[in-house]
Amino acid sequence: MIPVRNIYYMLSYAFQVLSEQGYRNIATEQFENVAELCAAIISKGVSLQIKRGLGREYIENTEPLSSLRGRIEISESIKTQSTIKQQLVCTYDEFSENSYLNRIIKTTMELLLHADIAKTRKKELRKLLVYFGNIELLDVHTINWKVQFNRNNQSYRMLIAICYLVVKGLLQTNADGTTRMMDFSDEHMNRLYEKFILEYYRKEFPQLSVNASQIQWALDDGISTMLPVMQSDITLTKGNNVLIIDAKYYSQTMQTQYDVHTQRSGNLYQIFTYVKNKDAEFGDKPHKVSGMLLYAATDEAVQPDNVYQMSGNQISVKTLDLNREFKDIAAQLDIIVKEHFMV
Repeated sequence: MIPVRNIYYMLSYAFQVLSEQGYRNIATEQFENVAELCAAIISKGVSLQIKRGLGREYIENTEPLSSLRGRIEISESIKTQSTIKQQLVCTYDEFSENSYLNRIIKTTMELLLHADIAKTRKKELRKLLVYFGNIELLDVHTINWKVQFNRNNQSYRMLIAICYLVVKGLLQTNADGTTRMMDFSDEHMNRLYEKFILEYYRKEFPQLSVNASQIQWALDDGISTMLPVMQSDITLTKGNNVLIIDAKYYSQTMQTQYDVHTQRSGNLYQIFTYVKNKDAEFGDKPHKVSGMLLYAATDEAVQPDNVYQMSGNQISVKTLDLNREFKDIAAQLDIIVKEHFMV
């Protein structure tokens, strides 16, 4: 079980805005569960957004009106017989706070009111919901999370990401109608785990090039039709020294058959493929390309800790213990860089 405070630190690296002045006091608070933490972040974020002004966007409305506005819908006016009431059905754009992003936030805050969080936290949320009076709710099961961000709504990016975690985590409803925070699924934790490691290295090791870069296939004839994209989680580069990290978050890290523990074959094949194709990019130039599977440690008795030399490249399999003090987690990540780049 990952301590709630470590979830906060992971989020702080994944979303640098949480390290800014307005959020710093959250780091000093004590939280009973992840729902409490998310509620605190949303409360602070929404408060800051209200001070800036809730984002607005043009919303298309269609309704019968007594005075003309926008585009007249002739067929709809005839169908609804609105002319009998001396009205016409019009479609018009309105610059409104009822944007999709605001609707996601309101829906998430309403959901948190039924979660296992402190009464004081719920009181904070209710005060903020007053500012969302003209904003409609969404069905939590059909929210479209593929929203577009631009320079006008960048301040919503972190808030929507936290809303996503909350909605995906608050799935189980108790008999009395209340909702409790479930553990995040492996899928959702894996996304956070990947982004945390990527952003940690970006911030703490500026002397390295840190990216989630694509790796090109080493093709003899240049034909790549229908080949899958090789998308690395984290690629660390210093000159011609490259370390490709695949971050993996599972409930179980090893394959087990007849009490024999082995590495997850699919993951090992994948990192080996990444490394060999990246290695081929350098040709005859002096270089070093290594790969690592970095699993989040579990409570299993057997944890992977292996280094293999495969066809001229080093492939290692390690674990990162997220159940320790965060300074120890950081030390584990630092050692990886120091061993591979001698920094």
